Amino acid sequence: MNDLQRYFSNNPGRLIHKWNHYFEIYDRHFSRFRGSDVHVVEFGVAHGGSLQMWKHYFGPQARIWGIDINPHCKEVEEEHIEILIGSQEDRAFLRSLRHQIPRIDILIDDGGHTMKQQIATFEELFSHVHENGIYLCEDLHTSYWPDWGGGHGKRQTFIEYGKRLIDHLHAWHSLQPNRFPPNDYTKSVHGLHFYDSVLVVEKRPISKPVHVQTGIGTVRKFRRPETAWQRAKSRVRQTVSTIWPRS
Repeated sequence: MNDLQRYFSNNPGRLIHKWNHYFEIYDRHFSRFRGSDVHVVEFGVAHGGSLQMWKHYFGPQARIWGIDINPHCKEVEEEHIEILIGSQEDRAFLRSLRHQIPRIDILIDDGGHTMKQQIATFEELFSHVHENGIYLCEDLHTSYWPDWGGGHGKRQTFIEYGKRLIDHLHAWHSLQPNRFPPNDYTKSVHGLHFYDSVLVVEKRPISKPVHVQTGIGTVRKFRRPETAWQRAKSRVRQTVSTIWPRS
C-alpha cells in the first residue's frame, strides 16, 4: 500500500471519489515530484478531497490548482490550493489558464469526461505542461459510453485520439516524410502509458533516435531459404527475360 492509498483509506478531509486501481498509477508516475515545488492542476474539483490528497502527497512546497465549472467549488480553497472556475469545453478559457498558471508540472484531467472536454483540454494545454512533466487523463471508459459522446470504434473518442498519438510517437520512422513527418508532439513525448481508463503521457525533449552497436560480431550471416512463392516469382522473371530480353 502506497502513501496515496493510506491517505485515501484513512481520509481525514473532504470526499474523494476515485477508482481503486488509480492510486498505483498515480504513485508510479508522480512519486519523483514529491518534496519539490511541483505545480499540479486537476480538472474536476467536486468536494475538493483529491486536492487535499495531492497537497498531502507532494508536500508543503507544492502548489495545487483545481478547475471546475461549479462556482461553489471556490469554497474549498485553502492554503496552497487555488480554485479557478470555467468550462472545460471553452477553449478560450483553457487558453487563459496558460497565463493564470505560468507553469504546470502535472495535469490531471478528471473533469467532465466528455469527448469534447478531454480532447479540447489536451489540445489547448498539453504544450503548456513542462517539458519534463506529466499529462494524465482518467476515466477513459467514457469513450465507450454514448451519453458522453463515446462508442466503441467511434472516431471522435479520446481513446481513438490516443491511438493516433501512438502514430505520432513513431513518426521518426516514417518513410513518408511529406505526409507524416515528426511534429512537436513527436519531439516532446518520451512515452505513452495506457492503463484501464487512464492514459499517462510522459514528456521529455526527444531527438531523432539512433541505433548503436558495441562488441565484435562473430556469427556468420544466414541467408534464409527461398519460399515456394519466391521461387515461383524467380522462375517467372527468368521466363519473361528469355522471351523479352532487355536490349
